[in-house]
Amino acid sequence: MEQKAWIRKQSGMTTAGQTESCCMERSLEKSEIEIREKNGVTYLAFPALDATGLVSHAFSTRHGGVSEGVFSSMNFSFTRNDDPQHVMENYRRMAAVLGTDAEKMVLSYQTHTTNVRKVTEEDAGKGIVKERDYQDVDGLITDIPGITLVTFYADCVPLLFVDPVRRAVGLSHSGWRGTAQGMGARTAEAMRKAFGSRPEDLLVGIGPSICRDCYEVSEDVADAFRMLFSEEGFQNLSIRLSDVLSAKGNGKYQLDLWKANEAVCLSAGIQPQHISVTDVCTCCNPEFLFSHRASHGRRGNLGAFLGIR
Repeated sequence: MEQKAWIRKQSGMTTAGQTESCCMERSLEKSEIEIREKNGVTYLAFPALDATGLVSHAFSTRHGGVSEGVFSSMNFSFTRNDDPQHVMENYRRMAAVLGTDAEKMVLSYQTHTTNVRKVTEEDAGKGIVKERDYQDVDGLITDIPGITLVTFYADCVPLLFVDPVRRAVGLSHSGWRGTAQGMGARTAEAMRKAFGSRPEDLLVGIGPSICRDCYEVSEDVADAFRMLFSEEGFQNLSIRLSDVLSAKGNGKYQLDLWKANEAVCLSAGIQPQHISVTDVCTCCNPEFLFSHRASHGRRGNLGAFLGIR
């Protein structure tokens, strides 16, 4: 695979005063998410989450695994016709990066819901060395040290939650459906019910996904976000619908999932200074990240990993 420079996004202003994204290469030190390498595995991580000293976490790239062809090389999906032995080796390599074992990971069962499952010690290995006894689970939460939560991506948004007070974590998959239905707020609420987590204590990472420039949507999706931003909790936010959705004409729109998920988290009471937002787009970086849109569906899955040390 040819090595190219990462494309990272930066917000600018048009003469009309509307927010616009542009592609550019930037200093990694200025970003809220860092590109790292360990044991030959390239991954991304949030310094703000590391600073807690509580968690190990990573968002994978395509580099550092053993899968071949369209799955090259760090694919974490057992269901896209990759060699299962290659996928298992990819898990072992990521586990080594995180200082854990693949058998202590717990996998989601994603179907674009807002269902969140509390993970216990008995769940260790489910989806990897044990069958999952659950379905329709797009979010996972736990307060068990040594368990690593795992969710999957190829353009949708990873949401990472850390509660350094109650010593608990959450990891959720949020596509446009999940975002429009408030997946971030649902995860925060699940952590409140399970662990007593308070929104003002939560640290959140909004991870790599498709960016506004690359994400054209139709009228039905736009309507879902109009409805979301009409809810009471969104009326006094600094982020408005116009910051998230812009019309192109002919019933087409550009949608900013990063800003939309940030708004959802703010509406749940999470503090703005506690939210780290990616500047890395999956679709802009097909050499480094799997993107369903960029590959026309011929791809593997990226993984987000989060666990308490």
